[in-house]
Order: sequence, then structure tokens, then C-alpha cells
Amino acid sequence: MDKSEILALRRAVLEKDFARMNDRQKQAVFTVNGPLLILAGAGSGKTTVLINRIANILRYGDAYNSTYLRDDLDENDIAACKAYIENGTPLTTETQEHLSVSACAPWRIMAITFTNKAAGELKDRLCAMLGETANDIWASTFHSTCARILRRDGERIGYSSHFTVYDTDDQRRLMKSILKELDISEKNITPKSILNEISRAKDSLIPPAEYALTVGDDFRLKIISRAYTTYQKRLEDADAMDFDDLINKVVELFKKCPDVLEYYQNRFRYLMVDEYQDTNHAQYTFVRMLAEKSGNLCVVGDDDQSIYKFRGATIENILSFENTFQNATVIRLEQNYRSTQNILDAANAVIEHNTERKGKTLWTQNGTGAMIHLHTAENETDEAERITKIILDGVAAGRKFSDYAVLYRMNSQSLTFERNFAKSGVPHRIIGGTRFYERREIREMIAYLSVINNPSDEMRLRRIINTPKRSIGDRSVEVAAQIGQQTGETLFEVVSHAKDYPALSRAANKMTLFAAQMQGLIELNDDEEVTLGELYDELVERIDYLNFLKTDDPESAEDRAANVQELASNLRRFEEENPEGTLSDFLEEVSLITDIDNYDNNADSVVLMTVHSAKGL
Repeated sequence: MDKSEILALRRAVLEKDFARMNDRQKQAVFTVNGPLLILAGAGSGKTTVLINRIANILRYGDAYNSTYLRDDLDENDIAACKAYIENGTPLTTETQEHLSVSACAPWRIMAITFTNKAAGELKDRLCAMLGETANDIWASTFHSTCARILRRDGERIGYSSHFTVYDTDDQRRLMKSILKELDISEKNITPKSILNEISRAKDSLIPPAEYALTVGDDFRLKIISRAYTTYQKRLEDADAMDFDDLINKVVELFKKCPDVLEYYQNRFRYLMVDEYQDTNHAQYTFVRMLAEKSGNLCVVGDDDQSIYKFRGATIENILSFENTFQNATVIRLEQNYRSTQNILDAANAVIEHNTERKGKTLWTQNGTGAMIHLHTAENETDEAERITKIILDGVAAGRKFSDYAVLYRMNSQSLTFERNFAKSGVPHRIIGGTRFYERREIREMIAYLSVINNPSDEMRLRRIINTPKRSIGDRSVEVAAQIGQQTGETLFEVVSHAKDYPALSRAANKMTLFAAQMQGLIELNDDEEVTLGELYDELVERIDYLNFLKTDDPESAEDRAANVQELASNLRRFEEENPEGTLSDFLEEVSLITDIDNYDNNADSVVLMTVHSAKGL
């Protein structure tokens, strides 16, 4: 066979390997090098495309488009290819290797997804297709990816590898403390509104000093600027970050330490980003910097599904992709596998009114399908009763409760449905209600673990210093914090030697006892022979937490104690799945968990969630 015939045979092998995909999907799979924008309409199989594209890069590299033939491709390989095409005889790994051109190692691929659940699904499906080597792919969310980078190199910009990640409740507590310190009334401006403004600034990579230059004579913005400056200082003093910091601190690291950026640019040959329409400026900058050297950036998104503007997402990232990344290829996935044509016609009719879009028309081979029903309810009770009846009638006719989902705009709208479902015996789950890690007793135990991991964490220390009761008042804690600000010490360091400060004489003994107890647990965590489960058991016992629950609220003590034990189970499960995992790793995983990560496809119950929570499911 001459070269052109061998090249055609190789392409035929790849075509057969990915034969289950439609023409547009295959085009996306085989477009390996350079910038690639995949405009994926709803239900068009974008996850399948991502998985198969990664599989192609790992197995064959750029073999489909290349004219290069390897020297080790011999007559036996050619015969094997013909047998595969003619009667489906599987190719050996060796023959696949001989067909490949610049195939990529799995650890050199980064795939950024919208949720941890999506990242897990991506890895599971890749492992099913390619085996355990697929576990070496970096598949995670923006926040998890950046946290991993910062654990490795964060000390270059002033953070230890044990830094804490503050959730929304920690942020709110910290901001309330700052407003009190700055003598700013919450009646004039709420902690939530200030934190929202700070988040927008961070999404745009605007640090406190730069933000201060933009406020002019606006009194409200001046207050926010003061709060932002203090807030960031307090975070840094506590060796802590909020969610926005995880991304913009990596951008800062890359800018200040070009060698770190170069390391990651050299490591990752291929970068893929899902849900690109919902990225903000900081995420865009992170992606652009990482992909600058290889140029192999593939983004998947849908300009018609951009619903996170209120969180800082900028649809311009996807609309201007071809201008930002020169010579980009754009592929539209318009065939829908999920819906009927009636549903798509309605969706297309709505979407065509969007002013900022690239344009596409969804279609399907699923048939016309049933008509869409619109019911205008008299009120929320009528609405809930009607939906309850529809579900019960459907189940009576043979459907399952899990066939139904109720979507709404705000979490508060779930209450009427909950009441009706409970009254009618409809099993249901709420995605977005009170989560396990938001329960008070779990927050307190996580706070203890956080201080053991990072004694500089002032907010978590304040949460636990008098829980269980130790007769250490808020006033004494405030005085200790003020001493720390004057001396440059952390709150924990001041508490550890409180007897040295006359202003703390009344609480000094209790403070030093508490600090000694915590120091013992810190040393226990440093002991490599002690497992995380053993550390946790020792913590619960030393602070006598279960007895505290009985006296704190006898009626709920049993349920709360069960939650404390459930956290122990979660810790042990984490250790089993991550033999090399540390307390830092566990706390990071907990901080990045979302409601959607706990969504169980197999439970037979109606799901209640907001439209935003449903994204990507």
C-alpha cells in the first residue's frame, strides 16, 4: 500500500472507532490542535463529545489530520486495521500506538467542569473507556483546580499549604465583625451587599487598592472600599481565602512568579473548559494564561444558556472567542438527543429573541412529541396542588416519583410544594435546602478541625473558643484580638500566652487551658501514625462534645450526635478513597462541596430545585 492508502486506512479506523457519533461531533473529536469553540446546544451530547475527544487525544493524538506515519507501523498493523474495519476484530494496544501521532499522556490534560459531580462523571466514563490511566487526568472545577495549584505554590505569594477556604457563612461573620470594628451600621449597608460588591471586584481582578481609586466621592462605595481593604487584610492574617480568591490568587501567582506559570504551561498540553458561557473575567484570564504556550484550548458552551450574569459571568468570553484566540475553529452541535421537536420549536422561538448570540437551530430525530401544556395558576396553593395531582396520577399509571422534577426561580418557592407533597405522601428531596455541612454541630466540628489544621484561622477560632462553654466572653476575645493587631500576633498566639497581658487577667487561665488543649490536638495531627478518623474521635472526646449537645438542646441532642458521627464516617471514607490525603485535603474537599454533588440519580423521589441548580444535570 502506498502512503495515501495507509493514511486513508488509518482515518477509516478512527471513523469506525467513533462511529456512534454524528458528523459534527466527530469533527469536534478529531479537531485536536489549536483553539476550538464547541457551541453545544442543550441535549446535544457535549459530555460525550468531551469524553471521546479526550479518548482520541490519549489514544491516537492528531492521527486523523496528520500525514505523518510512524516507522514502527508495519504490515501486521495494516492487516489488523483491515480486519477491524471488515469484521470488527479489536485492535491491540500496540497497533493503536503504531497508528498514533503525538498521542498525549493523561497527566498532561486538564479538563475544567462546572461541578464536582460533572468532573467525577467525566473521569468515571473515561476510566470505563480507557482504564485506570484516565485517573491521571486533571478533571475538576475551577475552584478545585486552583486550590490544588495554591496548595503547591501558594507560599510564593504569602500563603501556607494549610490555608483555609472561607464559605459564605464565614465571610458574613467576618464582614459583620469588620463593620463593627469600622463603626459602620448594618442598617445603612448590609454585610451581604458589601460582600457582593467585593465578589464583583474580585471577579474582575480588582484588588482593594485599585478599587479605592475608582470610588470617587460616592459615600457608599467609600464604605465598601474601607471594608474591602480590611476584609482582605483579615483574610491574609488568618491564612485564609474566600472562593473568589482561589482563582484570582492563582492569577496573581502566575503574574508574580513566571516560573510557576511556565511549569503549568509545560505540563498541560491540552486544556478543556466546559460551560464556558458562565465564566467570569478572572476565570477567563486563568485559562488564557495557561493555554498561551500550547494554544490547545477547547471550550464548550452555549451562548443561549448563559444564566449566571448575577454571579459575574460574562457572555462576552464566548462571543469574542474567535477574536481572542486567532485561527480558532468553531463547531456547532445542533442535533438534540433529549427532547422532542415540539419542545425544541418552543425553545428556538424563545431563544431567537436574544440579542447577544452566535445563532443556531436545535433539531431532533425524536419525533414531534406531545404538546407543551401551559397552566396559569390562581395562586401558589393552586399551583402546588395541581402539580401534586399530576405526579400522583402519573405514578398511579406506572411512572416513578423520580421521573419528576419541580424547578423554580428562588429556593423560598419550595415551601408550598413541600407542604403539599408531605400531606399527599409524595417522597421528595430539596437540592438547595439546609445541607449537611451547614448544620450547626457540623460547622462547629469543622471549625475545630480547621483551627487544628491552621491555628491562624481567626474566624473559626472565634466560633469554637467558647463552644462548649468555657466562660470566655466575647469581650475577652475582642481584647485578645486587639492585642494581636497591636503586636502582630495571631489570635491563637495571644490566647496561648494570655497570662502575659494584664488586660486578659480575668480570662487568662481559661484561655491558656483552651490553647493547650488545641495545641495537643495540633501535635496529634502532626503525628503521621495518627489517622484522621482517630484524630477526630480524640477531638470529640477531649472537648466532651456529645455531653455538651445533651445540655445545649436535649430535644435535638440525639439527631445532632448522629450528625457528628456521620462526619466521622465521612472522614474515614475520605481516608479510604485518598490514602495520601491530609486534613488540609479533607477540609478543602468539604469547602468546595455543592448541593449538586450530593444529587443521587437512583433515589425514587421528586426533586425540587432552582433553575440555576438544575444547570448541567
